[in-house]
Amino acid sequence: MSDSAPSFNLAETVVKWVDVGIFVLNKNFEVQLWNNFMAHHSGRLTEDVVGKNLFEAFPDLPKPWFTKKVNTVFLLNNFAFISWENRPYLFRFAHNRPITGGADHMYQNCMLLPLKAEQGKPEAVCVMVFDATDTAIAQNLLKQALETISEISNRDGLTGIYNRRYLENRLSSEFDRTRRYGGTFSMILFDLDFFKKVNDTYGHLAGDKVLVEIAARVRDKLRSSDVIGRYGGEEFVLILPETPLDGARQFAERLREAVALEPVIFDDTPIRVTISMGVTEHHAGMPGYATLTHQSDIALYASKAAGRNCVTCYAPELEKLAAAK
Repeated sequence: MSDSAPSFNLAETVVKWVDVGIFVLNKNFEVQLWNNFMAHHSGRLTEDVVGKNLFEAFPDLPKPWFTKKVNTVFLLNNFAFISWENRPYLFRFAHNRPITGGADHMYQNCMLLPLKAEQGKPEAVCVMVFDATDTAIAQNLLKQALETISEISNRDGLTGIYNRRYLENRLSSEFDRTRRYGGTFSMILFDLDFFKKVNDTYGHLAGDKVLVEIAARVRDKLRSSDVIGRYGGEEFVLILPETPLDGARQFAERLREAVALEPVIFDDTPIRVTISMGVTEHHAGMPGYATLTHQSDIALYASKAAGRNCVTCYAPELEKLAAAK
């Protein structure tokens, strides 16, 4: 033996102390090897686990799923990989990262390797457990940040409701969904009556307060599936999935009454506000969602022409009224 050769079994030492979980299972799922990483994080010593059935020693493991994974490795005589993105962990181990990372367990990647006999058929499967917590925390934080940025970019800066860009995208997707799968939805376009007069009389800060207050009042009366957004200036849009025209009209009337009932208070001054509303419904054969926007705008104009503070549903004959303006 060379003088430079180690006086201990190098492979066994590496397997024992490497900062990766390593355990070996036979075809009966009896543990043949259990290294220090597994012993430390599981709280189960090697002598307490080796020789025992894995699922009897750890009854919380996902038995049907993991059994299938291991048996596939035996059958195909090939390795398998389990990502934390598909299943966060195999063993629910604690981790030593700060709690500010948002993870309450160790994220794990796992690799399953067949251990072959001389004939080439696997007699056991080696499972390697890698601590992927740092990667998972970083990716989750990045995902949350991107979602926050996306959400902010879709919101109106003043009222906090959706902006026109989001409304256009949502109308398009709702139109495509309805055209493909059937059903219906309605759109309501409304604006604040004589809003310029509010700004001229009470100032732009008061006007902003009115916009914020009316947006909040309407938003609080919506279903979770409904969408409200600021279309521009004092104009707002409501998208009401699975709502026919008559239902949308009745809902619009309730909103109109609720807005008119209670003034907006600005610096102890009550400001009376009313809204005019135009309602339309998706119909088969519409060339695109822009038709809905056009029709609701026509109906809104009819409400203005009728004296404001009212609801009008789109009808083809209203086109002549709008053309004459």
